[in-house]
Amino acid sequence: MESLPQDALHLIFSLLPLPQIMICRSVSKHLHQVLTSPSFIHLISTHSPPLRLLALRPPHHRHHHLSSPPSLHVFDPDLHRWLRFPLDFLPFCSPHPVASSSGLLYLWADSPDSTKSLVVCNPLTRRFLTLPQLGSAWSRHGSVLVDSATRVMVLTELAALYFSGGAGNHWLKFSSNLPSKPRSPILVADSVFALCDVGSPWRSQWKLFACTISKLRSSQTWTRLEKLEWGDVFDILKRPRLVRGNGSKILMVGGLKSSFSLNSACSTILILRLDLDSWEWDEAGRMPVDMFKCFQECSKFKVFGGGDRVCFSAKRLGKLALWDNCPGKAEWRWIDGVPGSGDGLCRGFVFEARLTTLP
Repeated sequence: MESLPQDALHLIFSLLPLPQIMICRSVSKHLHQVLTSPSFIHLISTHSPPLRLLALRPPHHRHHHLSSPPSLHVFDPDLHRWLRFPLDFLPFCSPHPVASSSGLLYLWADSPDSTKSLVVCNPLTRRFLTLPQLGSAWSRHGSVLVDSATRVMVLTELAALYFSGGAGNHWLKFSSNLPSKPRSPILVADSVFALCDVGSPWRSQWKLFACTISKLRSSQTWTRLEKLEWGDVFDILKRPRLVRGNGSKILMVGGLKSSFSLNSACSTILILRLDLDSWEWDEAGRMPVDMFKCFQECSKFKVFGGGDRVCFSAKRLGKLALWDNCPGKAEWRWIDGVPGSGDGLCRGFVFEARLTTLP
């Protein structure tokens, strides 16, 4: 094998699925050198499809112990198994993964001088890059949004920080005109969407807001999106959240109210889908009644995922519910074996594992 030209080896191993490539890298020093070379990584990143995994965020109240090396726990919905990517190559304390895009993982970490930094890395290539420093307040209150263009936004109720990795290599700060703290903001193409409560202290009233990144320099950055045809779409859901869908679609998930009364009970969990091209809503999924019984007694639940897969967690449940609407599936199922105690609220994001090089 060592006598074969490197181009031939690259072509042979590029036909393997990504998990097998990772295994082959551990076979010998020669294969490790071949399969970690920049030319092979470039070939794989442009031609090999990524692994779409569901990654867990560590709980806010728990820090990594010295006896437990930091890692990223992910679930492979196709093979129905949990995987772990070590993060011990990062020279930071308590790395906290929060977002991902195009094979890159973004996480908050404690720098040696005890300040918070936003770090981007690839757990498969074990390479990392530290973004310009931010204050600790942003890591506590800001939502991190990233997209395929390696643009990064940290969003709070009052302001937004934006970083595109340009020549300036610094964060741009913009004021916000949102009426309340943005709930479950998502980044789709050049726009950011978020839900905001415009109601009273006694009754919530959720509305959809959007802003365009290219127009952030304007004074009024956010626009309330409303159409008469939408009717009471925001009133039928209790505690709605947004999840990024496929292409130009976004998902809105929440408990389906049994009535419009103030403290009405929910009959199930509903997934609505908004097409950003036609601006029309449709029903994408509805949790089966038997599965919803496990969530019925919980005051709140968490939602994460993207595309055609959405996960649901609740306290003391010990497992996750998965809506899998990929072609040929369209099913609801349970995910057991959640890492850790499994009795808390799980948060997470989609991690597309691939051998992407850092920008």
